[in-house]
Amino acid sequence: MNILAFESSCDETAVAVVRDGRHVLSDAILSQADMHAIYGGVVPEIASRKHVEAIAALSGKALADAGLARSDIDAVAVTYGPGLIGALLVGVNFAKAAAFALGVPLIPVHHLRGHIAANYLAFPELEPPFLALCISGGNSMLVDVRGYTDMAVLGATRDDAAGECFDKIARVLGLPYPGGKPMQDLARGGDDAKYPLPRAKVAGNDLDMSFSGLKTAAVNLVHNAEQKGEAIDRSGLAASVTAAISEELVPRAMEAAKRCGRKVLVAAGGVAANERIRGDLERSCRENGIRLYLPPLSLCGDNGAMIGSQAYYEYLSGARADSSLNAYATLEL
Repeated sequence: MNILAFESSCDETAVAVVRDGRHVLSDAILSQADMHAIYGGVVPEIASRKHVEAIAALSGKALADAGLARSDIDAVAVTYGPGLIGALLVGVNFAKAAAFALGVPLIPVHHLRGHIAANYLAFPELEPPFLALCISGGNSMLVDVRGYTDMAVLGATRDDAAGECFDKIARVLGLPYPGGKPMQDLARGGDDAKYPLPRAKVAGNDLDMSFSGLKTAAVNLVHNAEQKGEAIDRSGLAASVTAAISEELVPRAMEAAKRCGRKVLVAAGGVAANERIRGDLERSCRENGIRLYLPPLSLCGDNGAMIGSQAYYEYLSGARADSSLNAYATLEL
């Protein structure tokens, strides 16, 4: 089954063709990161307009790269939430038109389910059940993946996501957007105990997370130093922030796996590319007898292939949409 999949939830326009949920025939991506870098973050209106400009040509490229004709497409899939509403609407409306024109089913896909499914593309042997640690610019959550379409959220951030924390702190340190990789590079060789930063505990569910206090503490530290004319150990601060984020995520993942009896852990999302977090996950999983799947860096960020992969399993479960499909800025998993 050949699925033409669209992803436009933020600042990447992505179109892919995926066969039977596991085989990537093409994965065309156009990033807007350089365009938004001058603003220090994504400008939703600009993102939406650039998706409009790019999506048709990118669809043609995805088909050409896959060596397929339009008549070879069996279904169309699209991210319909969560994300930037204007950006999502571009993908949803284009996908609805494509499905109608091709006379094939339209499959709606949750963005985070797509991130989890990216691992199916990298690891053919991977099957549910397993625990997923989803960490990106907009979301941070622990998900018990009981089946390909049967999932339960065990814990999530109450405020900011881990990726947003990296981006905002990178900005006050004068690093380019997106901040994840610059923060990683700056942290190398830094003293991760240089600055004492908070680790949150959330009343009511100790698997829930909070990153707003960490973000505020780091930003205030930089601003206070600037006002006093004091120098900041930038490398030490980047390392301290990264350690704090990892220590919010990894122990909770181990505890969640223990509680739901999972011996397989899957990481997903852009923050899963961070080398400190990957290293801490590898070490903790070894110590706890858990098998770890870390997606390759190429599948950590937003891409169309992950949407095409999850769409296959959504299709098998009976998920279909019609011309009334809408986009949602927030959407329960």
